[in-house]
Amino acid sequence: MNIKFVKIIILVISVTFSNAQNPIVQNQGLNDPHIHIFNDTAYVYASHDKSINNDKFIMDDWWVWSSTDLVNWKKRSILNPKDTYIGKDYSRCWATDAAHNNGKYYWYFSEGNEQTGVVVGETPAGPWKDVLGKPLLNTDLTPTHEYDMAIFEDNGTHYIIFGVWDYYIAKLNDDMISLAETPKKITINNPRGPYNPDGSNTKMPTDDKPFVHRYNGKYYLSWGCFYAMSDNVYGPYDYKDTVIKEESFTQGYEAPTWPNGFLQGRHGSFFEWHNQWYYVYCDISQTGNRYFRDSFISYLHYKANGEMATIRVDGVGVGNYNANATIEAEDFFKSNNVAKVENTKGGFSIEPTEGLSYVVYPNIKNLSNVVTLELEVIAKAALQIEVRENDANGILLFTCNVPKNEIYTFQKRNFKTKNLKGNQSLCFVFKGVNQQSFKLNRFKFKTNNQTNN
Repeated sequence: MNIKFVKIIILVISVTFSNAQNPIVQNQGLNDPHIHIFNDTAYVYASHDKSINNDKFIMDDWWVWSSTDLVNWKKRSILNPKDTYIGKDYSRCWATDAAHNNGKYYWYFSEGNEQTGVVVGETPAGPWKDVLGKPLLNTDLTPTHEYDMAIFEDNGTHYIIFGVWDYYIAKLNDDMISLAETPKKITINNPRGPYNPDGSNTKMPTDDKPFVHRYNGKYYLSWGCFYAMSDNVYGPYDYKDTVIKEESFTQGYEAPTWPNGFLQGRHGSFFEWHNQWYYVYCDISQTGNRYFRDSFISYLHYKANGEMATIRVDGVGVGNYNANATIEAEDFFKSNNVAKVENTKGGFSIEPTEGLSYVVYPNIKNLSNVVTLELEVIAKAALQIEVRENDANGILLFTCNVPKNEIYTFQKRNFKTKNLKGNQSLCFVFKGVNQQSFKLNRFKFKTNNQTNN
């Protein structure tokens, strides 16, 4: 693609999507994102594509950005390869990850596709010191390449996972800068990948950039948007699916893609915050240049069988909402005593449980002319929903008295709104809820014209 044309695309996108939150940091080349929550703040540890003019991977340093809401991001730290054992300018600063242990923070980095180093800091953003002065994982450690690592913590024990095509895992010592065991190869049954869509490519069965997370007692090994599951962190893992599919994309985000299609190049990580799960990943739909990548975040939901549902790829992102559009209830930013459950419509709903149950939807735009809130619900018994500002203890704005459903299916209930203003953060507090007696599927706000129609 012509670079001048790409620059025009970026300019148009910057104007068109000025209120969008994907990419999370626009036009900066922030990619290979791993997000960790430290001190109730999200930190993204990332690689950095140098320029929109790149015609190959040129990555001169590593970055840390932080956010308290997943919407507004601030650059916090830059790691220069000259300040590591590499000791010189270097343009292959590949993927990174980070961890916290014993009051210190550890930032692991790839020396191209060959080795892995580590620096140590007193805060999530450094300053950083290379205490080893050499690679943690050297190039002849295993039969794979020792790069694109992930750090996984499980009940106080930390593991490092790395490699391409074949992945290896090793327990870290408590010092976090040495291995407690010889790396073990991870077995994946029936793997797939961007170069192996049908299982026949045994030389390139998966991809690079592995990542491990845990949910509901199961371990998830992912490589980009592909993933497998196991009952043991060491495996074996059974391949399951991809979290991105053709139906994931909203208009304007489906292309361009990598040479092997939209499943390629989705380096990233899965993380949880405030009882919500997310997937943060690479995307090139807004730059048109595979060598100048962005980072997107999408909500992630789990099916009853533990498999991950297909995500939505769009410009809205997470942690902010538009009152002019339907809002899916499960896409909250924060919750308490609320479960996400599959529903008969093929998606997810939320189900408050006993005790103080609430969900928070921050940064809802375009509320000024709203007069009605429409809730799509199943209510086995009548209940009350308090709509408060900001959180469960915030100012009470109005109340929705939800009647019992006449039939056992989702019904739309409309309620008059009060005290809403242009941009606002709203909290729904559920009162008088019995176990599994209520489900909220989605909701929308209406103006006078929409209500009368």
